[in-house]
Amino acid sequence: MARMRSLMIVDDNARARDALTAYFSGLPEWQVSAEAFDGQDALDQLRTRVPDVVLMDCRMPRMTGPEATRILKRRWPQLKVVILSVYPECRLDAEQAGADAFLIKGCSSEELLSTLLSVIAE
Repeated sequence: MARMRSLMIVDDNARARDALTAYFSGLPEWQVSAEAFDGQDALDQLRTRVPDVVLMDCRMPRMTGPEATRILKRRWPQLKVVILSVYPECRLDAEQAGADAFLIKGCSSEELLSTLLSVIAE
């Protein structure tokens, strides 16, 4: 039996968060351990529980995905971060911030899952 993977979903769009949570809740090997509405909210929640991977939007109020990723990687170097955005130009910011991967919103569920599994395996 596959090991349960924990995931934090960070997105300022509640509908996007809900859709991702619903998708992962239907997968037996994944557990959404937390949801956050921006980078600052994610940092606050990570003080109590660190998941295997954070799936994070790029552009959010208060603190963007790349800004939060820089801090997350400094505090929890083992934490994997995948930035998901509708803006392809966010890729460079994500990479410079230390994100483990970057995906465009609307990618296939197969690409999303394979990316998450590959960053966890690193």
